[in-house]
Amino acid sequence: QEVAYMQDQIEKVIDVAAPVARVWRALTNHEEFGAWFRVDLHGPFVLGETSTGVTTYPGYEGMRWEANVVAIEPPRLFAFEWCPYEHDDYRDFASAPKTRVEFRLEPTKEGTRLVITQSGFNGIPDDKRRVDALRSNTQGWDIQAKNIAQYVER
Repeated sequence: QEVAYMQDQIEKVIDVAAPVARVWRALTNHEEFGAWFRVDLHGPFVLGETSTGVTTYPGYEGMRWEANVVAIEPPRLFAFEWCPYEHDDYRDFASAPKTRVEFRLEPTKEGTRLVITQSGFNGIPDDKRRVDALRSNTQGWDIQAKNIAQYVER
């Protein structure tokens, strides 16, 4: 029986009426990231280290946040790897399948083009979990793209 090859990534492109430096700060300053993403982070993002915190997003309050910071290239690329599905507080984060989330910034005449890419869904072994992760993360990035735009444009 042939298994349909799933979509491996989500890409969201948003044009923001704010300069690159402002968007960069909203992405990489952990307190600002926490304000628009709705997560209470325990400390700054550090390349090569795991960012931890607690989600404050309505409906997901109290869920554990963990992400391995894999790229900080000011002011163009910020990336982390995380587990893209429901977080089980007892699950071993280190061994869980992860996806890569990249934020790429490009200057435009009006401000900044922000490209959010989440890739690696085909690394999730369970078909149902993979489909659920793609659906919920696609909806999530639609919401979060609006959140960061509103945050930096005020």
